[in-house]
Amino acid sequence: MENIIKNRRKELRLSQEELAKKCGVARQTVNAIENNKYDPTLALAFNLAKELHVTVDELFKH
Repeated sequence: MENIIKNRRKELRLSQEELAKKCGVARQTVNAIENNKYDPTLALAFNLAKELHVTVDELFKH
């Protein structure tokens, strides 16, 4: 599953660490999700979408 997390995070000038803190996860988790090495839980996907001001559907593409 591809995602636009990295691009969207950079548009908002957030570091991986900042986004991770806002979502309650480790920076390494954000890195793994951005690099398509880890699929987030549904709850984390919604948190990421909320913090990045997009919908879950916009964030992840099948």
